[in-house]
Amino acid sequence: MKILLTGAAGFIGFHTAKKLIKSGYEVVGLDNINDYYDKNLKYGRLKELYIKKEEIEYAKIIQSDKLKGFSFVKMNLEDKDGIFGLFEKHKFDGVCHLAAQAGVRYSLENPYSYIDSNIYGFLNILESCRQFGVSNLSFASSSSVYGLNKKQPFSEHDSVDHPISLYAATKKSNELMAHTYSHLFGLRTTGLRFFTVYGPWGRPDMALFKFVKNILEDKPIDVYNYGNMQRDFTYIDDIVEGIFRTIEKPAEENKNFNAENPDPATSFSAYRIYNIGNNAPVKLLDFIKAIEDNLKKKAKLNMMPMQMGDVASTYANISELSEDFGYKPKTPVEVGVNKFIAWFREFYNI
Repeated sequence: MKILLTGAAGFIGFHTAKKLIKSGYEVVGLDNINDYYDKNLKYGRLKELYIKKEEIEYAKIIQSDKLKGFSFVKMNLEDKDGIFGLFEKHKFDGVCHLAAQAGVRYSLENPYSYIDSNIYGFLNILESCRQFGVSNLSFASSSSVYGLNKKQPFSEHDSVDHPISLYAATKKSNELMAHTYSHLFGLRTTGLRFFTVYGPWGRPDMALFKFVKNILEDKPIDVYNYGNMQRDFTYIDDIVEGIFRTIEKPAEENKNFNAENPDPATSFSAYRIYNIGNNAPVKLLDFIKAIEDNLKKKAKLNMMPMQMGDVASTYANISELSEDFGYKPKTPVEVGVNKFIAWFREFYNI
């Protein structure tokens, strides 16, 4: 099968590319390599996929030097003609759409980039799937859609009508758009609500990266809500395994759909939404302790109030993904943190 993988130079996309290539898929990776965070990290990931930085140009397909079946194109999701042309040329069997403008806090500073990438860009992906007969679309959603929900663990059957950041609102919009295309055009779509993904090659704007960097440099770390936070930290390998299984097994129409009591997680259309997390939330101060234990160094804590658009706790109910795909996360936080720090030291020569 030939797969379009968007966000291939991103954290999750890079690891997903490696999994797909190893499993025998032909993969065309797409990314615009924007400057939301350090481009050198993105180019470093592509180098691991044997894509040379100096050969990358907009809309030019680059073949991997050593990985058979992998190629890369630098392109914006908003480039309608470019995206359509890519689909027309390659006749993809499936799409794994992981590209997006990420980050809750950044959406307070640059809201237009979220509409461009996450709404208009996603529409280009959906329309291309429809126009060129793609049979299966897996796409990234986010735990942030749960917004002000108080009941935990978060379930796919809960209402997500109260997002508290523009980023979350665009992710909920993606889910609604995907459902519409499934219903109208029979496109099989599977959305995955990621819960705080971490691990080697992680993003610099994420807590683990910032904490490790600042502790090693003897700088204080910002601890929001005065440390009264917990997150369902999920290791990258566990996330990728879940993504891979949804690509291997596309959504099917739900024959038990109840039209009188419709449920967003059990749509009649070939559309599914799943939580993908660790199902074991960790207190933020315990997470910091795991970092301190590895570095053998105490963090300087800068206690701060809750940030706008943030939530105090996330906790994933993963029973649906476990039942349908046999998904079971395997990586304890201590192990995942240690693997990240080992990568960080090697990549930055510390």
